[in-house]
Amino acid sequence: MRPVLLVFPIELGLERLLEQIILSTMNSLKGLHPRRSFLKLGLLGGLSLPISQRASYGAESLPAQEVCAFVKFLQNLSFEDLARTIRKMGFDGIEGTVRPGGLITPEKVDEDLPRLMEALRRESLEMTIMASGINRIDDPVAEHTLRLATKWGVKRYRMNYFRYDMDKPMAPQRASFKAMAKDLAAFNHELGIQALYQNHAGARYLGATMWDLVDLLEGIPQEDISIGFDVRHAKVEAGLSWPVYWEIARPHLGALYVKDFVWDQGKVINVPLGQGWVGEAFFHEGRLKHFQGPITLHVEYLQQAGSEANAQALNKDLATLRQWVKSI
Repeated sequence: MRPVLLVFPIELGLERLLEQIILSTMNSLKGLHPRRSFLKLGLLGGLSLPISQRASYGAESLPAQEVCAFVKFLQNLSFEDLARTIRKMGFDGIEGTVRPGGLITPEKVDEDLPRLMEALRRESLEMTIMASGINRIDDPVAEHTLRLATKWGVKRYRMNYFRYDMDKPMAPQRASFKAMAKDLAAFNHELGIQALYQNHAGARYLGATMWDLVDLLEGIPQEDISIGFDVRHAKVEAGLSWPVYWEIARPHLGALYVKDFVWDQGKVINVPLGQGWVGEAFFHEGRLKHFQGPITLHVEYLQQAGSEANAQALNKDLATLRQWVKSI
């Protein structure tokens, strides 16, 4: 490996200078080190701490997986401010919404997606997952969005859900959804992009009970459409039987979705990570030992409280997640 000369303006402060050195070093190591997020979370993540605390932050406690932030409730930030905020927390990237009402809307994707990707790259971040409104390919907007996303290096996207009409027979609906999924998978294969289908609690959602989602994906390669396993939604739906959902989803696993909840008088209430039913034990029982996909962290309990409050919540929940993955 050739030596790398790093040159920085002398007027940079110590904090920013250290960040630039680490970011440049990571860029030079891309493709050489299989634990890129180990470096980024271990070094860059530590820069968000006071200098006196950084030495005590153990690198061995960090995950091999990429960890990204779902930025639905930070959408009022500029692309540049969003990227800087996420970088300072120590995430590897974002799960960014490219859908109606999202960070980027379909009608502005040609203009805004390149701007967002450039802002992320300046901070050595990725669009780890693109949260889309796409679940079929017989739509010119969907096709164009996926082609553009692939061009800009997006590797995976979250699909829109298939929803049941409870007033119609289930079997024909499932057959229709399966046909749409096969066509979408073929297009994904052509582009080299992976779709994620997230299991979501609720009677109308295909995948809430997991069995119908596994049936949908039968015969579809995991690299074309995979499951984004949401621990929170699985525990809401299955209760004590949620490990069954995990086991049948594992062969199709593409990403892990992390957030927390409690039951309150029969209602599901979202809470900060570590304060509910999604516990540390999930990560300490060897479930992720051979999993190399991304982990995406969601903060759903503040919603419209504002970008500053949601950013603080993401930072706090990321600290909890770091503690949980020590044994991976």
